[in-house]
Amino acid sequence: MSTPLRITVWNEYRHELHADHPASTIYPEGIHGAIAAGLREHGDFAVRTATLDEPEHGLSEAVLAETDVLLWWGHMAHGEVRDEVVARVHARVLDGMGLIVLHSGHFSKIFKRLMGTSCDLKWREADDHERIWVVEPSHPIAAGLPECIELGAEEMYGERFDIPAPEALVFVSWFTGGEVFRSGCCYTRGRGKIFYFRPGHESYPTYFNPQVRQVIANAARWAAPSGGPAPVFGNAKPREA
Repeated sequence: MSTPLRITVWNEYRHELHADHPASTIYPEGIHGAIAAGLREHGDFAVRTATLDEPEHGLSEAVLAETDVLLWWGHMAHGEVRDEVVARVHARVLDGMGLIVLHSGHFSKIFKRLMGTSCDLKWREADDHERIWVVEPSHPIAAGLPECIELGAEEMYGERFDIPAPEALVFVSWFTGGEVFRSGCCYTRGRGKIFYFRPGHESYPTYFNPQVRQVIANAARWAAPSGGPAPVFGNAKPREA
């Protein structure tokens, strides 16, 4: 039997705790709980969760050492994430841990550090219909999907999205306001693989959508460490006499 992929779902877990916010009703177990439940439906995964207000934000050295793929959802509390934890996650990604950044995590400290850009974009909360087109159907993250995902009401994100050109672009979103957005972007940093996936505003039940859950499960498998050799740096003796 193969070893289960070890996944940690991180969420700042703030919107859901406000009784007057839609997220408290939509995600009674937290956004992290909904994402974790979706992952457990879609594969042989060992899933744990972590949140901002836990000691070390739930991302201690020990937890990260036991994490193959980290999922990150944040929005209103990016600035509260401690820099030493960001540095810890950054080091693990370079060492081979996969990272999946969701929705407003585009403004997280860890994503901005890995991208090296502002990661800014256009946005609008107006119940726009989102249609996510699969533009790279041969990519593993697109496995089992139709040619497009019809999401219905979502927050609009629009170009220009200030990120480096993706190594692979799997999805492009269209909104009823006419905007488009690069909504499924793949990168490599060091030995680690990174996937940014756009949908998931906290006021909509997006993480219960079966096709969104399929994308996240596919992305977790794609971002898993490859098991390839660690690079050797520094002064080296010749291999040949």
